[in-house]
Amino acid sequence: MTEKPLKKNIEESEKPAQEGEAMPAEDERGWFNFSRAAADGNTLVFKRSHLYTVLLPLAFVLGLGIGFLLWGRQTSAPARQQAAAQQGEEQQQAVKRYDVPIDDDPTLGPANAPITIIEFSYFECPYCRQWHNQVFLKLRQEYGDRIRFVFRDFPLSSIHPNATPAAEAANCANEQGAFWQFHDLLFSGGDFSDEIYTEYATELGLNVQKFQECYASGRYSQEVIDDYQYASQLGVRSTPTFFVNGIPVVGAQPYDVFKQVIEQELAGEIP
Repeated sequence: MTEKPLKKNIEESEKPAQEGEAMPAEDERGWFNFSRAAADGNTLVFKRSHLYTVLLPLAFVLGLGIGFLLWGRQTSAPARQQAAAQQGEEQQQAVKRYDVPIDDDPTLGPANAPITIIEFSYFECPYCRQWHNQVFLKLRQEYGDRIRFVFRDFPLSSIHPNATPAAEAANCANEQGAFWQFHDLLFSGGDFSDEIYTEYATELGLNVQKFQECYASGRYSQEVIDDYQYASQLGVRSTPTFFVNGIPVVGAQPYDVFKQVIEQELAGEIP
């Protein structure tokens, strides 16, 4: 059998059908006809049984995929809820309380108050002054006798030279029962000198001579040092640092932060 030139075959295959002729592999409706296409011997023909053999495994795999997706959607929500609950439990368990003693430091509020806030601070600290003016006064007004405040000295004398003298002066005022009034004047005024301390003592109606003798003697210098050393061993590194029923709160946090901790403590929500 003589093969026709390749070029001629290409030309014949590219020759468009004339009007009224059907394409070799199509029927009168223009649909592809497998039997007609097979007649020329050049078309691969699939038997129906072969077709099923191919399609059945594909359908099985597709069914598995759809089932997995549907099951995943149904179980993903409970799994997320369980993970969120577990995370919340871990966060609650992570709350650590420190047993910080009051020592013999000044307190404000009843001893049986449900909330005790111990503050490590000093009067020349700008962030401590900010917290006093924006949070401390508001907490006193809002919670009254439900909070006992404790002030412990943590003077950073390396950056503020008046930190230690102001702490000693406040302790001398405490001898005459006027620590918290002296405390408020120091934080509100922001001025520090021996003359200022004497002026505040006079303003508060203290025995000025006794106050000056106390301050000049350095009677409370060791008390201030002891507070500082204890706080350093505890891990305090910055001011102000607070312990709300033993729970540490670091920095001059806003009122809402303290309110949240206090309300949770009052409700017994923190383990």
